[in-house]
Amino acid sequence: GFHLSGTVTEPATATEPEMTYKVAISFDRCKITSVTCGCGNKDIFYCAHVVALSLYRIRKPDQVKLRLPISETLFQMNRDQLQKFVQYLITAHHTEVLPTAQKLADEILSSNSEINQVHGAPDPTAGASIDDENCWHLDEEQVREQVKLFLSQGGYYGSGKQLNSMFAKVREMLRMRDSNGARMLTLITEQFMADPRLSLWRQQGTGITEKCRQLWDELGALWVCVVLNPHCKLEEKSCWLRQLRKWGEMDVCPLEDGNYGNELPNITNALTQSSSHSQDSLARPRRTVFTRAIEGCDLHWQDSHLQRIISSDFYVSPSYQREGESLLFNSQGQPLWLEHVPTACARVDALRSHGYPREALRLTVAIINTLRLQQQRQLEIYKHQKKELLQRGATTITNLEGWVGHPLNPIGCLFLTLTEACRLEEENCLEISDAGDSKPPVYQHVPVATGSQDSGESYLSLALEVALMGMGQQRVMPEGLYAQDKVCRNEEQIIARLQDLELDPVLVQTLRKQCILLLEGGPFSGLGEVIHRESVPMHTFAKYLFSALLPHDADLAYKLALRAMRLPVLETTAPSGDVTHPHHQFSVVPSRYPRWFTLGHLESQQCELASTMLTAAKGDMLRLRTVLEAIQKNIHSSSLIFKLAQDAFKIATPTDSNSDTTLLNVALELGLQVMRMTLSTLNWRRREMVRWLVTCATEVGVRALVSILQSWYSLFTPTEATSIVAATVMSHNTILRLSLDYPQREELASCARTLALQCAMKDPQNCALSALTLCEKDHIAFETAYQIVIDAASTGMTYTQLFTIARYMEHRGYPLRAFKLASLAMTHLNLAYNQDTHPAINDVLWACALSHSLGKNELAAIIPLVVKSVHCATVLSDILRRCTMTAPGLAGIPGRRNSGKLMSTDKAPLRQLLDATISAYINTTHSRLTHISPRHYGEFIEFLSKARETFLLAQDGHIQFAQFIDNLKQIYKGKKKLMLLVRERFG
Repeated sequence: GFHLSGTVTEPATATEPEMTYKVAISFDRCKITSVTCGCGNKDIFYCAHVVALSLYRIRKPDQVKLRLPISETLFQMNRDQLQKFVQYLITAHHTEVLPTAQKLADEILSSNSEINQVHGAPDPTAGASIDDENCWHLDEEQVREQVKLFLSQGGYYGSGKQLNSMFAKVREMLRMRDSNGARMLTLITEQFMADPRLSLWRQQGTGITEKCRQLWDELGALWVCVVLNPHCKLEEKSCWLRQLRKWGEMDVCPLEDGNYGNELPNITNALTQSSSHSQDSLARPRRTVFTRAIEGCDLHWQDSHLQRIISSDFYVSPSYQREGESLLFNSQGQPLWLEHVPTACARVDALRSHGYPREALRLTVAIINTLRLQQQRQLEIYKHQKKELLQRGATTITNLEGWVGHPLNPIGCLFLTLTEACRLEEENCLEISDAGDSKPPVYQHVPVATGSQDSGESYLSLALEVALMGMGQQRVMPEGLYAQDKVCRNEEQIIARLQDLELDPVLVQTLRKQCILLLEGGPFSGLGEVIHRESVPMHTFAKYLFSALLPHDADLAYKLALRAMRLPVLETTAPSGDVTHPHHQFSVVPSRYPRWFTLGHLESQQCELASTMLTAAKGDMLRLRTVLEAIQKNIHSSSLIFKLAQDAFKIATPTDSNSDTTLLNVALELGLQVMRMTLSTLNWRRREMVRWLVTCATEVGVRALVSILQSWYSLFTPTEATSIVAATVMSHNTILRLSLDYPQREELASCARTLALQCAMKDPQNCALSALTLCEKDHIAFETAYQIVIDAASTGMTYTQLFTIARYMEHRGYPLRAFKLASLAMTHLNLAYNQDTHPAINDVLWACALSHSLGKNELAAIIPLVVKSVHCATVLSDILRRCTMTAPGLAGIPGRRNSGKLMSTDKAPLRQLLDATISAYINTTHSRLTHISPRHYGEFIEFLSKARETFLLAQDGHIQFAQFIDNLKQIYKGKKKLMLLVRERFG
């Protein structure tokens, strides 16, 4: 009958012994309807043992004994044989069967039991009746479990890949016209809708994760495919519609444009073209991932014109009808299909997916003929409006619904349908999932089957043409991060497929023809002369076109790529009352730019296009000029222009051959532009940019360096000009790299010195020291730089800067100048009593040591300044100690005599310093005692000991100190413990 059973042996392996499994399979009208296997394997696919038994039966039918259904065999037995049969059966399986056998016997012997009400008895081997549903066995519980598991892994451990392969399985089932396809999709969808993350994402108002979004998209697209099955029954369709509506009404159901947070409606039209475009954004209905499938349920296949298109290659209009306008045929008599493009393409996808590849091809050709006719008509309309549009320089005409990035992927669908017909492989793989195919597919030209005269066209050239048409369609950037991101992704997917095509002469001709049409196409083409401000940019597409065209028609390649360089959204502010984005009028905050979330990516694509052109134009001065102008006009981001400059420099200076001067000059010019752009704005890469520019100018040559030194003020800040630019230009490495002769070296040095003096005038604080260093070798310049410092010292400079320059002067052998600058620095300084760790202390000690070494007069000049600026007792006592240790004037300034005697603290200038130090100790003591805690008592006593040492340097110091201590004991008698310690130490 219809029941196959057998035992399957799995041979032993290194780790596992030999195993034998009992397998049973029921089948009906060439389909397996149920399976059982002893291995207990749980999966949505059959286990290896079921497959083995099935294959054995298919390949060796004569080895499997064919028997009648068991009911027929029993019918041939008499009473004794039946008794014997039943008893033997019970004996063979008595442990399992005996209870069931006893129960059945009781029921048969009871006259009013249920079993006696029915005529006959069931037979599992007899097969189903002709009216019964027959479908392949699908373990529904397993499907549920697996989807649930993969979703819970949230895209990790390759679960996304697993779910995609389940979707591919659904497509395969649809293609085999297996009714389980829709059933399996229903089970998958139920699990997707039960995903606990959905409500979480909705509460938080965050978007669904990227990986998950793509899975939902595929789910939505598959449902469109299912409901568009050309041969499904009405009751099936109404059942799906109920389900889809139920899911779509759930508040966790993801939306078509991927937004949960701000539920901005999508601007794409409904599946069936709506004539009046809803103006009020708030009134637009909520569109979920299932909306398109729900709308698809309204579509049917009964249209007689459509039926004729898909059922014959030779459906053409009679020749006598070809004169006037017709909505059904073009002027060559080929049929047209004038439906909303994504909808028509969804039909193609449905035909393809349900195993009707010829029909899908026929409809595709009709759609392309329609698109061509529309392209021609749009071109004619544009010719009439051209003058007016060019004067305005902008257009409001654009497609509100882009085909690239569309939820139904119309262009990808047509391209796949056509290229599949041209693949040189045995098995046509239809999986849309991007499996990691290592080797690209190989295509051949297959002539288009047509009823009219031989067009000489192939499905392959049509595939290229439709991809170019779709990618070149001018369309408004959709709203929301997800929809915008999808545009980029879809574009990249289509280009990746286009790159698999080997461009032979036939395809090159198609490419050229379509590129010319796109350039002339006016506002209907994204590469037309005038485009809408919020048009999706064409950079990625143009980069592909440029590289593909370049070997065959360089002029056209450049014309196209240069046209595509624009990014109008960054150029102008939006005209008021923009018709294409009605809901922009509702935005509360008027923003200069619409919300383009992918702008960063788009700008980098613009940069890539420019870089591709620069590389190709190497050595061609005219072309490079044009590309450079396009970059300067269209690219507004300094970091991207810098990247282009670096790219150009890399290509211009290959390691293994000579530099290309044309491209080097372009790199330099771009670099100069970046310098000007970032001069007044903060940029964290600025230092790197400045260093790079000097490197680039060095490669170009000495004239370029002279030029940047002379025009430094428009390119660099004074600090950059002196510390990076001039310093690098004057470095030993640069002179070696350029192998300059003496006059050239002198010219560079002179420019650098001029720059140094100009910078020192403009910003003495930050440039004075660099200027002095750069001018060391030229007496006049050095004197000028020194004078600039002196002039600026009283107003514009800090003590740190002045001390630094003073030390530099001493190091260069100008001690008197160093003294002068140090004195000026002292006037800017103020050290309070408690700043005994201040960073300027070392400078003060150095300045005093310098003055002391110069002589009594200099010391006498600096001490009043020290006394005025320094109020910290320990620092003052340190200076005093150092001044009394050696005689002044040991620096040995020529023409000066010095006595070699130590200085007395009783006489000027040290007397003044001593008095100031004692006074500082007294003030500091009182300050410390106002808020002293017991843990600082010990430290305070040590401080008083230091004070005593200083007091004792004065003639009546011991009397002064004793009075000071008495004074303390009187004023602070409340601090008993502390005063006890003071008495113990000082009496």
